[in-house]
Amino acid sequence: MPALNVWKFKEKKIVFTNGCFDVLHRGHIEYLAKAANLGNKLVIGLNTDESVRENKGKNRPVQDEYSRALILASLKFVDAVVLFNEKTPENLIKLVKPDFLVKGGDYAIENIVGSAFVSSYGGQVIVIEYLENHSSSSIINKI
Repeated sequence: MPALNVWKFKEKKIVFTNGCFDVLHRGHIEYLAKAANLGNKLVIGLNTDESVRENKGKNRPVQDEYSRALILASLKFVDAVVLFNEKTPENLIKLVKPDFLVKGGDYAIENIVGSAFVSSYGGQVIVIEYLENHSSSSIINKI
């Protein structure tokens, strides 16, 4: 990811978050906008279809990885979307080495994958509260 080196050289603050982002909804948008406001560049680690199935079950994702990536990349405050096939984004976090590692409000900082690594070099780990009553699972269940 050559752009990362350019951003770091130009002293841009890199924000990293990750997820499945299956059936993108208002809660996702507000969460990502808040994350983007923490720095200059927002990088999203996006679970591949295979890793979504491993984490969420055989009937997920509803949308394929390319559709999910395209939708996320079209948001004006998203600078990069990177697919990862592992169960967790730990290797990707080590590659990106973000200034801010961000997860949603249902995580405790000590349980966030990559938090110890990011903290080890002075990066910040931040939890952003979720917008209540907005989740992909609840939307899928309604459908």
